Amino acid sequence: MIENLKGFLDSKVAQYNQPNFIPNDPVSIPHLFTKKQDIEIMGFWAATLAWGQRVTIINKCKELITLMDGAPYDFIINHQEPDLKKLLHFKHRTFNDIDTLYFIAFFRYHYERNESLESAFVHPNPLRGEQKVEAALNYFRSYFFSLPDYPHRTKKHVSSPSQKSTCKRLNMFLRWMVRKDNCGVDFGIWNQLKPADLIMPCDLHVDRVARKLKLITRKQTDWQTAIELTERLREFDPVDPVKYDFALFGLGIEEKF
Repeated sequence: MIENLKGFLDSKVAQYNQPNFIPNDPVSIPHLFTKKQDIEIMGFWAATLAWGQRVTIINKCKELITLMDGAPYDFIINHQEPDLKKLLHFKHRTFNDIDTLYFIAFFRYHYERNESLESAFVHPNPLRGEQKVEAALNYFRSYFFSLPDYPHRTKKHVSSPSQKSTCKRLNMFLRWMVRKDNCGVDFGIWNQLKPADLIMPCDLHVDRVARKLKLITRKQTDWQTAIELTERLREFDPVDPVKYDFALFGLGIEEKF
């Protein structure tokens, strides 16, 4: 039974983990860039805004890129105060101009001191396995909101395991940055975390399909659910369990499984 399920899911990974998956998915946004910092910034933003229709998410990210003159990293590092005025009308669902301006302030603060966003996820006391990612996400959130006068409302857009959240968007972003293969979808530009450490992005589609396949037994959907699902998928591939995100998401959104 387990071998059959593994074979089935492996075939679905092969089907969806390829370049033709990119155009209709938010991962298409960081793929518009070649500079590492642009990939990180717009990858993070695309993951943060990833709720609702995928077409809307992609269009909103492209609008944001246009407002930053087509060069996010350059805009963030070099903008003057008047340049921010055009961002005052940017909105996607509950993400508004206050959140946008704080994201820009954080990115400027970070990139003036660091070459890559990766260091924002490196916990000073690294742990192993899923605890490594749990520590990284908790550390990132505390660091992200460490600037004075951060807007309290923005906290709802950056989750952490300490809040019992599945951290779907952040886990998806980490998948994009960390997973390494030759399929062209994920970037694999970070090295501090390993693909084996990653936790499944547990979105609505993944959750439904995983429950149907009896990969999740936990009744609620929270951080422990994401851990449970990842542990089950590690039985199929301990080195790269999160590759099955392609299978479960594809089955859910493309095949209405």
